[in-house]
Amino acid sequence: MDPAANTPSTKNQSATCRGRFAPSPSGPLHFGSLVAALGSFLSIRAQGGEWLLRIDDIDPPRNVPGAADGILRTLENYQLFWDGPVFYQSQRFEAYAAALTQLASHSYPCGCTRREISAVSPNHRYPGTCRNGLPPGRQARSLRVYCGGQTLCFTDALQGRQCRQLDDDIGDFIVRRADGFYAYHLATALDDAFQQVTEVVRGADLLDATFPQLYLQQLLELPRPTYLHLPIAVTTAGKKLSKQARARAINDSPPGTVLSRALTFLGQPPPEELRGAAPGELLDWAIAHWQPACLPCSKTITTDADETGA
Repeated sequence: MDPAANTPSTKNQSATCRGRFAPSPSGPLHFGSLVAALGSFLSIRAQGGEWLLRIDDIDPPRNVPGAADGILRTLENYQLFWDGPVFYQSQRFEAYAAALTQLASHSYPCGCTRREISAVSPNHRYPGTCRNGLPPGRQARSLRVYCGGQTLCFTDALQGRQCRQLDDDIGDFIVRRADGFYAYHLATALDDAFQQVTEVVRGADLLDATFPQLYLQQLLELPRPTYLHLPIAVTTAGKKLSKQARARAINDSPPGTVLSRALTFLGQPPPEELRGAAPGELLDWAIAHWQPACLPCSKTITTDADETGA
């Protein structure tokens, strides 16, 4: 594990823009995760900014031994080279604990299980059972942030204006889980600020996750990056490509061929003479010809069987 992971990038502190790719080490990269990495990489490189790599390893039960190193090797194979040291969230627990102290007046203990919430809330939105104190006989399991009735909005660079009424659309969300580990929203909001990330480019499946993160930025007085949510790759059955769904890894595929497909997926098809060229050559062309206006605005795009491993 990189000992410098608690140090923000210092390669170019005067850089006006800084992006990041933040995969979880729960398995190898698949086509969908390559699309997210590529979109983030090209957007920031086209602006002359820094591209950081963060390993979101705060969920030990889902971490797969060797997966983090495999992700690094795959990115290097596709010549998606990052700036500065690799950042590991597992080295930031003290910062997350300190943030919970700051959130003490905005959070409360919750004794509910997922099964109990699902039984009364089909959309899994927390119904506020423990908001005014633990019911008799309940023991605290997790820690939630109270959202209240406010509405948050932001303008996504691709998906347009987005607004959610926190109480109705999001619900009080967890910042410390029942198993004691810190939640994704808390770690992401804190680490984007710590790494001085100015632009978040990721999949549209995380669009709703932006709102808890915006709310935490507000409560903790953190800077707000800009956001761009790319369409996600789905199978012909409409199922998102994911590690949990055992989407085929891209490790053994010809990098130039897969990179050409990913560029086409993003509305940036390389010229015919570059199809299947070496990754470095393709990336040089893509950075020079990056056109955000050509990104597809849909939230999902169906991929073919070869890319899904079907």
